[in-house]
Amino acid sequence: MPVRSWLAHRFLSASGWTLVGNHPASRRYVLIAAPHTSNWDLLFMLALAWSAGIRLSWMGKHTLFLGPCGRLARWLGGIPVRRHAPENVVDQMTRAFEEQPGLVLAIAPEATRSYGPHWKSGFYRIALAAQVPIVMGFLDYGHKRGGFGPELIPTGDLREDMEEIRHFYVDKIARFPEATSEIRLKEEM
Repeated sequence: MPVRSWLAHRFLSASGWTLVGNHPASRRYVLIAAPHTSNWDLLFMLALAWSAGIRLSWMGKHTLFLGPCGRLARWLGGIPVRRHAPENVVDQMTRAFEEQPGLVLAIAPEATRSYGPHWKSGFYRIALAAQVPIVMGFLDYGHKRGGFGPELIPTGDLREDMEEIRHFYVDKIARFPEATSEIRLKEEM
């Protein structure tokens, strides 16, 4: 058993969490990591993915990857992103999907652990541009379970696609429910 899988199984077992859902059929996709209200969310999402045998990647600002912490961040699946670079993050991640055929990119659309009036649309725009599906990954602190929900091929019809996403997440309970953002995109308003 690889080190990551062993660590993940031990962590999930010790914390009383269960992996649920089917392993996504696609080899590469954008994974919604929601809800996101706690620093623990990344640790649980990584553990669930590693337990399922999925090598998960996530974006972090490039300064996280400097110095000795950079090696750990990369080992944990981090991809450095320059948010103020001439090309935008969507272009950077689309290129990453072209360069890495098995890329699974986790994105927390809430983008913050505090309440927000809407999700950020980057997960949707990246999946659409890279022509990869969106998998609805989730954490449900109310039932101490998490994993992988349905796969959605983005159609470009934002309202219809978001309705399906909202329907899936309606019963998922965040660690701090009062900090859960509205499941809608600014572009829908």
